[in-house]
Parts: sequence; C-alpha cells; structure tokens
Amino acid sequence: MSRKRTISSTSNKPSYLNFDHESYGWKANIDYREHPELYRIGRGEQGVLTCQPYKNEICPYWRFKTIEQAIQSSDKIYELFLNYLHQNDFVGADMARKYLQMGFTRSRRYANHTSGRKYDKKTFDILPQEETHMNNEKAQSANIFKEKWFEAKNNELYKEMANKHRTMYEKKSTRNSTKD
Repeated sequence: MSRKRTISSTSNKPSYLNFDHESYGWKANIDYREHPELYRIGRGEQGVLTCQPYKNEICPYWRFKTIEQAIQSSDKIYELFLNYLHQNDFVGADMARKYLQMGFTRSRRYANHTSGRKYDKKTFDILPQEETHMNNEKAQSANIFKEKWFEAKNNELYKEMANKHRTMYEKKSTRNSTKD
C-alpha cells in the first residue's frame, strides 16, 4: 500500500525541501516566556525546535532510542508539562505537549525506517517500511510517548488554557479541543 506524501507545487520533492524560513511563525530570537502573545499554537510540532527558553528546558530530556529512555523521557517531559500548567505558563505546557508528540512521531519514523530516512535520496519515493515496524523497539517507544502525549492534550486545564490563549492572542474562536 503506497502512502501519500506532500510535494511542492514546483517539483517532485517533499515540501520541506522548499521551506520558507522567513514566513515561519516561530523565531529563535524571541523569549516566548516574556512574550507569550507572540506564540502561536500552530499545528502538530511546529516551533518545537525553535521556541526559547522552552527548547533549552525540554529538549535535553527528549530521548527515544530505547524503551527505558522513552519511559524516562516521556515521564520527565510530562512532569514539565504539569509544572508549566501549575505555573500558569501555557506556552511551556504546549511546548512540552509538542515534545511528547515529537517523541511519538520520531519513534514511529525509526520504527518504520531503521535509518530514519523516509524518502529515497534520488527519486524522493517513500521507502518501504521495516517488516517489524508495528512491534520493534522504536514502535514500543512510540506507544510510550503517544500515551503521555494524549494525556497532555486531553488535560482539561491545558484545553482551557489553549482556548484562552487563542482567544487572547490568536483571535480565533474558542474550541473544546486543540489542534495537534
């Protein structure tokens, strides 16, 4: 079964190869704790490797190579998530949620493709998945992160804070759930 891939309108290459840094909504030179009004929730993991000071606070704990690392990492990042909520720091909580999501997606990438490479270098076709992609160690790591990610994104206080952030800073109508 072939999978869809996003390609740019001008070539057969994945869209991330034509990434527009100028229009990207998250900037590394902004302190989002000092300026939460500049933070955008976005979709999925957007901004996760950019937004400071949260990248420096959360990224050192982000590991998924082994099941044990995934357990320790997801537990620690979820603890940070709860701490950010307790401190009324929505941006920090959202960034922690994004790291949990990224733990899932990156673990799945390596479960599906041991090399981590999804596309063929020359043709940009999607490479075949590993035969063990549903139950290998990285798949188990992905499930560990997925459980914590869903705990975070379904947290009632988090959802309330996300709606408040959107209303105050993103000028969008409130919703009962967040996009991720």
